[in-house]
Amino acid sequence: MPWTNVAVGRALKGRYSADKPASGRTLNYREALREALYQALKRDSRVFILGEGVDDSAGVFGSTVGLHKDFPGRVFDTPIAENGLTGFAVGAALAGMRPVLVHMRMDFLPLSFDQILNHAAKLCYMSGGMSNVPLVIRAVIGRGWGSAAQHSQSLQAMFMHMPGIKVVAPSSAYDAKGLLLSSIADGNPVIFIEHRWLYDMKGGVPEKEYFVPIGKGVIRRPGKDATVVAVSLMVNEAAKAAKELKDGGIDIEIIDPRSLVPFDEKIVVDSVKKTGRLVIADMGWRSGGAAEIILGRIHGKIRRYLKADVQIVALPDTPTPACPRLEKAFYKGSGDIVKAVRKAYGLRKK
Repeated sequence: MPWTNVAVGRALKGRYSADKPASGRTLNYREALREALYQALKRDSRVFILGEGVDDSAGVFGSTVGLHKDFPGRVFDTPIAENGLTGFAVGAALAGMRPVLVHMRMDFLPLSFDQILNHAAKLCYMSGGMSNVPLVIRAVIGRGWGSAAQHSQSLQAMFMHMPGIKVVAPSSAYDAKGLLLSSIADGNPVIFIEHRWLYDMKGGVPEKEYFVPIGKGVIRRPGKDATVVAVSLMVNEAAKAAKELKDGGIDIEIIDPRSLVPFDEKIVVDSVKKTGRLVIADMGWRSGGAAEIILGRIHGKIRRYLKADVQIVALPDTPTPACPRLEKAFYKGSGDIVKAVRKAYGLRKK
């Protein structure tokens, strides 16, 4: 039975809530994505998957393996023609289908900007709500194998700037499945961001369908001394940092926004009211990046509660290097979050 907004709304109020811990069965991130796609394809004949390599033996890092056999004609490979195939997907969505377009490298999504920015994001508004574009674009980000300047960029901030597009970035297997199902069921274009280092991360994932609401963040770790807003992979790095900081007597609260557009401002503001300190950790560049956009949205609401300047953990404003030694200096991790939190306390590095 096809999804409707009413059906999804009821599901969100049902058995599986956004914050309910999953128990019993364990899947890794890639398996959770595949299960979500399988269930979406099985439930709704309007859903189909297209993209480079979705039907090969590797199956987009394992997330689409065998689906072309389970659903012949509805999971298929495409030419290397990003703007053209994105236009195809936009047209199919306008015609009532629910395409899932897979980009294994977010670096090449700019080749589709005309279709995403001028068509997918705008047609609902321009038609006065008479048309909509229920399109999901899966975009893989992150470092790996010396991928360097053209194959490792985290460009989420570029899409956060486009009105009419939703942007999500799940950090756990549970959220990967629930947010992907919500994105496919949504009536708007959604950029679904996956960090490649998350694919092996395991967690509890219910077998049944469930929907994690787009636009609702979650507290991954409660704390009282400082708030750390961490995006995607940086949630894991923040968890590592929390252990080191706890040994030093600092108790951080970790917030996973899960959705960058729409953004759950309230969960961050409420946390900063309690802690008085804020660190924002993202995988993209600092200047004009997601961290600065988030800070710009909430600074006026948290300014009076701050006990120290807000700290940002993000990449330096240079292209990504390929050399392993330079990569180590370029990318940020738990150690950088520890330094940022300590700086917010006016503490020097031990």
